Amino acid sequence: MKYIVVYCLLLAFVVTLAGCSSSMNMVQAQKQDQVVMGNTKFAVEIFKVLNREDKDKNIFISPLSISTALTMTLNGADSTTKEAMQEALFYKGLSMEEINSGNKYLYQYLMNMDKRVAVDIANSIWIKEGYPIKQPFIDINKDMFDAYVTELDFSKAQAADEINNWISDSTKGLIDRMIDPPIPADVVMYLINAIYFKGDWTVPFEEKKTFEKDFRGLYETSKVDMMRRKGDVEYYSNDRLKAVRLPYGKSEAYSMYAILPDEESDINTLIEEFDINTWEKIRNGVKGRDEFELQIPKFTMEYGIKELKEALTELGMGEAFSGGADFLLMSDNGLMLDNVLHKAKIEVNEKGSTAAAATVVVVKESAKLDNEFIADRPFLFVIADQTDGNILFMGKMISP
Repeated sequence: MKYIVVYCLLLAFVVTLAGCSSSMNMVQAQKQDQVVMGNTKFAVEIFKVLNREDKDKNIFISPLSISTALTMTLNGADSTTKEAMQEALFYKGLSMEEINSGNKYLYQYLMNMDKRVAVDIANSIWIKEGYPIKQPFIDINKDMFDAYVTELDFSKAQAADEINNWISDSTKGLIDRMIDPPIPADVVMYLINAIYFKGDWTVPFEEKKTFEKDFRGLYETSKVDMMRRKGDVEYYSNDRLKAVRLPYGKSEAYSMYAILPDEESDINTLIEEFDINTWEKIRNGVKGRDEFELQIPKFTMEYGIKELKEALTELGMGEAFSGGADFLLMSDNGLMLDNVLHKAKIEVNEKGSTAAAATVVVVKESAKLDNEFIADRPFLFVIADQTDGNILFMGKMISP
């Protein structure tokens, strides 16, 4: 569907941050701004990568949910794995303390921006019962991400259901199943973020004005219920696109930005060219227009469960998914990421929008790397020439 994809590009979780409190020093404010900018850059880039994979499909994600789950995981990474993850998340140049404190401030800020708009952000870590996960890694995620941490017998038939129930409760039932049983034997931990959003339009649409209209999709035309209102609207346009800002709540702390490509432009090209500068021009460029005709379709969209391993590898953090991953700050055992799963759902109607998303980082044991040779058990030995490999002697030692 040609335009619905763009309507959802920066939907529901894009936030205009007014600034930091006067009591906060300049350095802290700058670091928090860097975290916000990093999250925004990640949002744009992960969406581009997913759009390349799903050019012919609707897309709806919560970049904030994805980056939150990965930042929790980042606290267990070290060496080149940490560097690769930081680069993929656009946190390069920031210390872990700055990354964590910046995210903690951000989540607290988002959940308290407008009491009339529901924004709930929840984190959890589920550890295989008895598995040695380091306490400092657990403590930092409890402290900075308010993560619920528990051990669970992954071999139990109902283990997956317990995790799924937490996700369902945290998203008010919108996301109800992310993990299929049985849990694989090599999986040792799940790190999960869940986000729920519910906001009423500042200026709602009247249901009686909703009408049936043709929607010119990517390949075919279909009928949709088109919401309609006329009046004051904040609008921006240039030679490539046009956009409107639709605020939620009395304070207008949150907004949906609906973005249309020029009639002659291709939606996928617009997304590919979309960047931070484009986003800032739209945010700062919207101006009030009176007697403006606005029409947007009612819709419900569900995306996922989407496997993000390939997309995140393209962004540069492929090492985290390999046997060479370094998560020694999590555990002394060799660990790697098996996959990152994401699912999101949204409903847009005359009253407003309801949306939710969940991200699951799956951590498993990696194959042990061979970095020692201790001949303390029976072994085979060969004496051969180095040039051609001719075997001169061959033996088996079973007892010295």
